[in-house]
Amino acid sequence: MSTGPLPHFSGDLQRAVDLMRQGRLAEAERLLETAARQAPQDARPHFFLALAARHRGDATGATRELAIALDLDPLFQDAAVELARLLNAGGEPERVIALTGPAAAVARPAEALLVERARAFQALDRPEERLAERERIVALYPARSSAYHNLAAALGDAGHAQRAEAAARQAFALGGKAPETWLVLARALQGQNRLDEAEQAFRRAVALRPSYVEALRDLAQLMWMRTGRLDAALAELAPGLATEQAGRLRMIMARFHDAAGDAATGYRLLTQAGGPGSAETESAAAQLAIGFDPERALAHALRAEALAPASGSIRRQMIDALLVTGQPQQALDRIEAQLALTPLDQGLIAAQWTAWRLLGDARADALYDYDAFVSAMTIEPPPGWSSLPDYLGDLAASLRSLHGFMAHPLDQSLRSGTQTSADLLRSDDPAIRGFRTAIDGAIRRYVETLGTGSDPFRARRRGGYRLKGMWSVRLSPGGFHVDHVHPQGWISSACYIALPDGMDDEETRAGWIRFGQPGIPTAPPLEAGHFVRPQPGMLVLFPSYMWHGTVPCPDGSDRLTIAFDILPEDVIQ
Repeated sequence: MSTGPLPHFSGDLQRAVDLMRQGRLAEAERLLETAARQAPQDARPHFFLALAARHRGDATGATRELAIALDLDPLFQDAAVELARLLNAGGEPERVIALTGPAAAVARPAEALLVERARAFQALDRPEERLAERERIVALYPARSSAYHNLAAALGDAGHAQRAEAAARQAFALGGKAPETWLVLARALQGQNRLDEAEQAFRRAVALRPSYVEALRDLAQLMWMRTGRLDAALAELAPGLATEQAGRLRMIMARFHDAAGDAATGYRLLTQAGGPGSAETESAAAQLAIGFDPERALAHALRAEALAPASGSIRRQMIDALLVTGQPQQALDRIEAQLALTPLDQGLIAAQWTAWRLLGDARADALYDYDAFVSAMTIEPPPGWSSLPDYLGDLAASLRSLHGFMAHPLDQSLRSGTQTSADLLRSDDPAIRGFRTAIDGAIRRYVETLGTGSDPFRARRRGGYRLKGMWSVRLSPGGFHVDHVHPQGWISSACYIALPDGMDDEETRAGWIRFGQPGIPTAPPLEAGHFVRPQPGMLVLFPSYMWHGTVPCPDGSDRLTIAFDILPEDVIQ
């Protein structure tokens, strides 16, 4: 069958299409089923049967018919597009990629097919392949500003800040005016540490759409990080309280209060209207209250769950509320049900360990086997440096040039410190670029010595690895990381580049990394079970599901680190 426009339909097929246009689906389906039997190699009847099933709300039937159509004609563009849409909507991005590959490989595939494949790659956290699809769209439709906007967004998400800027500016050159493009440009500029220009671009996005929540949030966060002043952030959000987005903006303002160390004020701001709120508001209130009033947090979590029982994030908040109110068995029942759906969620695995430990379950010790799973190794200087101290000195200087902020970003673990905006994996700086070489040997040795096992850590080992994001943190005197996990990782890390004096005290353990103290105030409280004393050039590797934090740093100079996550790969890259 031709993969281009269909030249004609047979009589029954044409009548079926006409009946579908009239809304007479049952009659159309009977004709289409007859056509499918009479021409078993023709993909078209199955395609139209899928459309009829979709109109009836039968996504399963539509998916089945589209899969048959593509099996008969793998290059059938319309079938590939419809199937990709259904599978993406159903949370099956792997099948999108597997089933639409031949249709996407033609010289000029449907734009909508490439869009759906880009979405599937995004869901699979495969940024470079997502980029490849967006680049193909630009190559096929070089005059469309929307194509460049979407390419810029994909480049920004993948950490290619300079290329994202160029694509956003090309979108403007082609007539694009959307505030979304200004937001993409602003983020790209911030990723290059061009903070004045980033602020101007954020303000342009807000001027075009005063109720643009994402742009308002990012602008407020930039002002908070640049000044360290809570009032500077809140001032950017306050005008939006007069818009239809007031509820969402109050939630963001509450998060700023929490980031500034005042969760109680954030809670009062969020709940000042009184009475039950939306599921999202109730869940946010539960998260804020969990540190100072666990029973109140549980009440909010219960209301959120009643309003949105299918929400994974709300179920996750409910688990924390049960753990902090001394109900580990009830939490464990929910954790195990959720892990059956998302077995790689590192936050859920951490919650499972927390429940086990509270219950005295021996499985907790096996999951948090500190001797087997926490490793501290010294990195090697990369080519171009004769000694590790020389390399660390140059690396520290390069990193400090990127720490232009006064405060930490929202929703991050650090307190009294700063974090770089740019993905260090994309840096052109020689010392930063050399860091990947410096850590490679240590990572390979760690992965090799893990061995095999059925536990949720070693079961993912495939021999190789890939880095997922890389950033630097500078902790000020007294700064620390609250205890946390990395929900999307496999292996997580901390590499110590420059350290203050006073970190040798084995009694206070000031500035040390600790493991096994939950980031929520469990009932009863759980203390850390393992500590590592940092040394310059030390790389600490551990499972991403393992609770970890920092004892507040000693007085003196800053503590400078690089962190990254690792995912399993068949081949080391």
